[in-house]
Amino acid sequence: MRITGATVLLTGVTGGIGGALAAELAARGAKLIVSGRRADALGPLAERYGAHAVVADLADPADVERLATEAAGTDILVANAALPSSGDLLDYSPEQIDRAFAVNLRAPAMLARLLAPAMVEAGSGHLAFVGSISGKAATRSASLYSGTKFGLRGFALGLRQDLHGSGVGVSIVQPGFVRDVGMFAVTGAKPPAGMRTVSPRQVVAGVVRAVEHDVAEVNVAPLELRLLGAIAGQFPGFAERVQRGAAGDRTLRRLVAAQRDRR
Repeated sequence: MRITGATVLLTGVTGGIGGALAAELAARGAKLIVSGRRADALGPLAERYGAHAVVADLADPADVERLATEAAGTDILVANAALPSSGDLLDYSPEQIDRAFAVNLRAPAMLARLLAPAMVEAGSGHLAFVGSISGKAATRSASLYSGTKFGLRGFALGLRQDLHGSGVGVSIVQPGFVRDVGMFAVTGAKPPAGMRTVSPRQVVAGVVRAVEHDVAEVNVAPLELRLLGAIAGQFPGFAERVQRGAAGDRTLRRLVAAQRDRR
């Protein structure tokens, strides 16, 4: 799938790696439609990249449908929006749980459902979902986040099989610890000792590769984290023991505290 000249819907443009994705897609000649919840942050970004802006709260089913309507004719969906959702499940209200699943899982699935028929009719298109290594390896104080990302991975890979032969590709892109943006940048927390990070640019390159080459799964992480993710999928009990340790606990405590303050 060629990005140049394609109409691309990018969600979550105002947070995390969204800005870096918008910059790269615009530089490659995409006709951008960008979505975010905050009009004050979305407007300047849209103006910078010559994009059409759609203010939408992806936790609201009506907003998701409206976004799909305004993005009719989309050739490529990059479903990037997500809530971090760190912390123990017992600390979340039912409403907060619903919101996490709505933004992280329901919204991407519904956007795919609403946009894919036109792509199938045209015989071309791509649906790219930005997940997380947390969708392969569960960690302490991330049950809610991992639940949404495990679900997103299963949805994407299953949908890819459903659409095989239609001309429409589907990919899941799963970053590890990303430096300079997101919760590590906001909180100042550091990944566990010895665990390397990736740059936003590497994540963007992963998304571009997934779209242009129709790659089923792209794991954007150092080798050691990709290996841990693979092992965790087969041996979750062993992975749980490996993850325990003072450094990991400190990281989780800081991230959880920051998330609690931002809910």
